[in-house]
Amino acid sequence: MEFGFKRNRIEFTKELSNLDKLVIYFTKILEKQKIEYVIISGYIAVLFGRSRETEDVDLFIEEIGQEKFNALWNELYKNGFECINESNPKRALKEYLENKLALRFALKETIIPNFEVKFPKTKYNQYSLQKKITVMLNGNKINTSELELQIAFKLKLGSEKDFEDSRHLYKVFKEHLNINLLKSHIIEFNVEKEAGKVLWKN
Repeated sequence: MEFGFKRNRIEFTKELSNLDKLVIYFTKILEKQKIEYVIISGYIAVLFGRSRETEDVDLFIEEIGQEKFNALWNELYKNGFECINESNPKRALKEYLENKLALRFALKETIIPNFEVKFPKTKYNQYSLQKKITVMLNGNKINTSELELQIAFKLKLGSEKDFEDSRHLYKVFKEHLNINLLKSHIIEFNVEKEAGKVLWKN
């Protein structure tokens, strides 16, 4: 798998999995509705070649009002998705997203994989949305979290699966990472010890 790099942009091609195709389909709906988004967490490692299963795709979207959310809700339903933890768009926005809780969208009559959609709730969430990178996968645009932030955040989460995600991204992109930025995030998350075990010794 070969990657092309430009400023805040990664281009590559691969054989698309069913999950890749679904992510492209879902994010094109967000693009059509002109909603800023960023994909975070486990799918990023899977996208870049890590072999493991994932049941959900986590993403933040910009905070939007009821009218724009209704348009998104209707467009998702029109394209075969439904919300699996709330059936009313007004409650979905007011009781979930505005309270920093996640909504889960999946293809109708399925539960997994699903898209866990949230508003940003911390400065790191906001940072990931503001500093997102563009991935061109077989010519299709996907917005993902900054790699340096993702690697450090996975160390913070702390499970063996998260450590392996972090190690995978570090190994794949080591020559292209901003190491000073990565170390800054590692210090912010207070995971210097974990970085020593998972990253620097490999």
